[in-house]
Amino acid sequence: MPPIWVVLPLCLALCTPLQGEVYTALSELEELLDTESVLLQTLHQYISDQEHRIAVLKKHAVDYEKEHSIAARDVTNYLSNPINDYLLVKRLTSDWHKTEKLMQDPYYETAMKNLTQYRELLKFPTDEDLTGAATALIRLQDTYKLDTASVARGELNGIQYSTQLSAGDCFELGRQSYNGYDFYHTELWMNEALNRHEQERSNVTVRWEILEYLAYSTFMQGNLKKALDLTIELLSILPNHERALGNLAYYEAAIKNGTTEIGKSEQPPKSVPAMLDPEERERYHMLCRNENLMSIQISSQLRCRYTNNNRNPLLLIAPLKEEEAFFSPRIILYRDVLYDNEIEVIKRMAQPRLKRATVQNYKTGELEFADYRISKSAWLKEHEDVVVANVAKRVEVMTGLTTETAEELQVVNYGVGGHYDPHYDFARTEEINAFKSLGTGNRIATVLFYMSDVAQGGATVFPWLGVALQPVKGTAAVWFNLYPSGNGDLRTRHAACPVLQGSKWVCNKWLHEAGQEFRRPCDPKENIQETTSR
Repeated sequence: MPPIWVVLPLCLALCTPLQGEVYTALSELEELLDTESVLLQTLHQYISDQEHRIAVLKKHAVDYEKEHSIAARDVTNYLSNPINDYLLVKRLTSDWHKTEKLMQDPYYETAMKNLTQYRELLKFPTDEDLTGAATALIRLQDTYKLDTASVARGELNGIQYSTQLSAGDCFELGRQSYNGYDFYHTELWMNEALNRHEQERSNVTVRWEILEYLAYSTFMQGNLKKALDLTIELLSILPNHERALGNLAYYEAAIKNGTTEIGKSEQPPKSVPAMLDPEERERYHMLCRNENLMSIQISSQLRCRYTNNNRNPLLLIAPLKEEEAFFSPRIILYRDVLYDNEIEVIKRMAQPRLKRATVQNYKTGELEFADYRISKSAWLKEHEDVVVANVAKRVEVMTGLTTETAEELQVVNYGVGGHYDPHYDFARTEEINAFKSLGTGNRIATVLFYMSDVAQGGATVFPWLGVALQPVKGTAAVWFNLYPSGNGDLRTRHAACPVLQGSKWVCNKWLHEAGQEFRRPCDPKENIQETTSR
């Protein structure tokens, strides 16, 4: 007998890199509300037209019924009257033709024509956006250890944010997980769909279909007995279901033969290769959940101060508010260095340019989309606006480095569950094509500005340092990516946690090696640590 995942063809579509353009930025999702508003107006107009049409049809039916009842009492006498004969013929010709036209729904074609035009003018999500949004919700569920039933109730970390999910909503999340060969979450969401189906007693979802997905996902996790029971329940609803009958025979034979787990040959291909080792992923998620990984010995020595950065003339009157986040590598937070009016200008300039964020293929040097980076970004030049130029000057004041060889200001908006898995900002030795086109060397430092507060999630975390930087509007985070020797500091590996609730806007400036000679003081301790760091 062939493997069960071949026997049960439930449209297991091969997963491809997501190309969705809407779910990757929250600013894009805001436009969908405008789309929905237009569609609602169209729908209400269509309903109004239909209600009027149905009302007229009902009046015709009442009139026909009234005359037909009179005629049925005494057919001979009724038809003896020439007026009645005329009216009967008229009802079945001229009147009925009008009725037929009303029954043909003349408003449908107009409504569909309008919708077609709207699709050319308004922003609509794609199937890829649906897949991306579902994947993002499941990512949040895992990262923040959210209970399935709580999420279905509209709760995130115990806070009620939205209306509850219906059985159909849960079913779609399970189906999306199934299409990605994620049978663990398929089982979770199909179970929730089943529970809600019982509560709603709605015909929107079909019980046997939920059972079919649930049985297979349960089997794929090695629970043959439960898969068998669910299949028997399915067959009690649809006794002639062909796939279920085949699966029933397979499950019974497997149990009889003592098989408790599916063999490796029956495992479907993995849709996404593992990018992180388990320990790093666990530390990453723990920091995202605000679990403390920093020792008291380190955290107790971190300080806040006012600084003028060696008596920089621009800081003598208004020194920077400097907060230490880590010593080595040195990670500094500067508070209140980006102002609300500047943020609005930057966002207004960036919004029409936002495009799906890319990563650089370290082998080819080409930019490409990746599921481990979900956001949209835009690039702003200093000559475009005085605000962008002032931000660059501020970066020089904070770092002591020149921005003449820096990259343009990158503005990023994170979408549904927006995140960026652990990565380095600098190019490693094997990434020979990285930044080659710029001709300015490697990225020596990163300056990351937070342009919004985030209600839950969205922290910048350094898994191996135990550092978690919470987004605070107007704050800038600064760190060096390279040792004074020019080698990359592997300890600066960092990530952007998924946004659980709120909108996350950031902008960053990457400073390059060229032009920085003698600007960064040498520190012998840093060179010693270089040989022992992770």
